Amino acid sequence: MLGAWLTLLLGGGLALGAPGDTALFQRADDAGGRCTYTFTVASPGEASCPEAGGVSQLRAELAGLAARLSRLEGLGGFGGSGPRGAEVGGAWTRGPQRAAAGGCEELLQDKERLEEDKRRLEREKEELSRRLESSTQEIARLRAARCPPGGGGPGRDSLRASSKAPRWQPEPLGYQELKSERTELPASRLLEETALGRPRAEDSDCGELAWVGEPVVLGRADSIAGKYGVWMKDPEPVAPFTRETTWRVDTVGTEVRQLFQYEAAEQLARGYPAKVHVLPRPLESTGAVVYRGGLFFQPRRSRALARYDLRAEAISAERELPGAGYHGQYPYSWGGYTDIDLAVDETGLWVVYSTDKAKGAIVLSKLDPETLEIRRTWETNIRKQSVANSFVICGTLYTVSSYSSPNATVNFAYDTATSTSRTLSIPFENRFQYLSMVDYNPAERQLFAWDSYNMVAYPIRLSHA
Repeated sequence: MLGAWLTLLLGGGLALGAPGDTALFQRADDAGGRCTYTFTVASPGEASCPEAGGVSQLRAELAGLAARLSRLEGLGGFGGSGPRGAEVGGAWTRGPQRAAAGGCEELLQDKERLEEDKRRLEREKEELSRRLESSTQEIARLRAARCPPGGGGPGRDSLRASSKAPRWQPEPLGYQELKSERTELPASRLLEETALGRPRAEDSDCGELAWVGEPVVLGRADSIAGKYGVWMKDPEPVAPFTRETTWRVDTVGTEVRQLFQYEAAEQLARGYPAKVHVLPRPLESTGAVVYRGGLFFQPRRSRALARYDLRAEAISAERELPGAGYHGQYPYSWGGYTDIDLAVDETGLWVVYSTDKAKGAIVLSKLDPETLEIRRTWETNIRKQSVANSFVICGTLYTVSSYSSPNATVNFAYDTATSTSRTLSIPFENRFQYLSMVDYNPAERQLFAWDSYNMVAYPIRLSHA
């Protein structure tokens, strides 16, 4: 039993105990700042605690374990206090790290793909810009090459350049005999009919074809329907249309009815028509022309000619061409049902065709543009299927030797004023090697052509000897 007296300690504690023993009661703040009370009493029967050493060892182990836990927490692991716990905690930590790394790789790959797409689009944009600039330059060059009013050629510089053109070298005639049949006619009739093929007074700057320049691309068809076709301008337009109004027909197909209208050649280059006319009847091949406010064409599978009024949007005249071959009987050498081919020059409207009577030779007739009545006919000795195409300038018919050879020639000419033929060898470039249409525009003094999807124009020069 503890002692019966109590001693108050000056240090803030109480002393209790028997004689020779002391009990201590102490009040103080702990490390966390809280007030704690401690009561200590000596054992009356044991001089020392037999397990004191074990408690000290346990305290040391607990201190070491606390240190290990602190290190694990510092590394972000939550695997426990033993080796197995550390392994599990490490695996738990590495899993999200691998997932995060994989996600980053995918994001980087996506970024690389997007950057590559951006670079590709920039390249395409640059290519489109170059093409647009090239088309603009070609249009400007084409305008610069036009003959000035009252002039006979593209200018002094062009004349000097053209002096270096190859000298004419007539090609062998082969089976194409060039001769004219003579028929006695009354003088009054002869003068009247000769005047039909003679240039008018206002066309006094007419002459013979002397040179054809390089083709200038003004547009390109973007579908198979435009592999061959026809594009035109009216040399004598009727309001609201102008000389800049451009017309186009893609002629591949069995029901060709669409006539595209463009306000200018620049719009043709961009491929956006201002209007699309739907013809009442489908047309055949590439022989159409626009003249004095009308589209003149051959209706499909017929030997007829028709005039489509562009303002009224209706057929205003139609007439059969007597004896004319059609739908593959007498086409040009490239085929395409080009049996009947219309043309315009300084003197008016023409039609090129053949008949059984002519045995496949080219027949040329002058037409009334209002009624389509034939005014005068000339029968040549140039076989139609031996030439690729033809056009008329100042009352003279010219033919092209080949539709596919890159270095073709204008090889024959037939003068309606004298009813005589002659051979030529004027270089003519087929840049895209599939020439399906050639027409002369007397207002611009250029040849318009369709060459394998491409709408092109050729500057020309006439001689006045």
